[in-house]
Amino acid sequence: MTEDFRQKLNHLIEEALKEDIGSGDHSTLSSIGSDETGKAVLKIKQDGVLAGVEVAKAIFQYKEPGSKLTVFKNDGEDMKAGENAFEVEAHEYTILQCERLVLNCMQRMSGIATLTKQYTDKLKGYKTKLLDTRKTTPNFRLLEKKAVRIGGGVNHRFGLYDMIMLKDNHIDYAGGIEAAITKAYDYVQRNNLNIKIEVETRSIKDVKKVLEVGVGKVFRVMLDNYRPEQIAEALRLIDGKFETEASGGIHLDTIESYAATGVDFVSVGGLIHQAKSLDLSLKAVA
Repeated sequence: MTEDFRQKLNHLIEEALKEDIGSGDHSTLSSIGSDETGKAVLKIKQDGVLAGVEVAKAIFQYKEPGSKLTVFKNDGEDMKAGENAFEVEAHEYTILQCERLVLNCMQRMSGIATLTKQYTDKLKGYKTKLLDTRKTTPNFRLLEKKAVRIGGGVNHRFGLYDMIMLKDNHIDYAGGIEAAITKAYDYVQRNNLNIKIEVETRSIKDVKKVLEVGVGKVFRVMLDNYRPEQIAEALRLIDGKFETEASGGIHLDTIESYAATGVDFVSVGGLIHQAKSLDLSLKAVA
């Protein structure tokens, strides 16, 4: 866990606990002594890929630095219903107040990691890598994208600030592909920015235009809503001058046909927005 990631995670934890606890966890305050310590175990109730153990540890230790986590299964491991992921030992206040945040994070992350693994399994034997998108839950992107990595996928840009992606609306507003590329490249040079430019194309004609005006300026071409045979045609034209990304309407039943074209990346928004949370529970140990 990098320092930057840890700082962002701590901010997420702080805001999430504030949202949940509010003026006080009255259920706990009314029934549990503040000095009582206890243990709880994270029980797995569905098969899948486990994700969020490191996050759970960070949540408990944010609330109580001396809390102890004994890990039985790590992030990225296959999990089976009936297994235990970890045991936490801390003040009972800490366990009860962190319980729902831990479960919400881990259930969501495990669902995303599980779905991502299903996609990446389809790509075995191909050079194509799987990308996520910005189709994420506001203020939860940090952990959704981490779950994609745990499942074997690769993160696309994190936000609007770390890459220029000239999509259809940018191109239409800018006055066409040539104008959009020229303006974006000049902007990067003028502001001395260390960011790359990707351009979305909607047709072979668009690909030819990027080849005409984008060499040395664009690093990746998105091939949006192309059929596999159109991807193959575009790749022949591009001939390695740019990285290539297939996007749009790609799912588990079709991803292998796109990988077979030799495209560098396939992006699937559904990794995150179509993933289903998996069932986990945190139970007190008597």
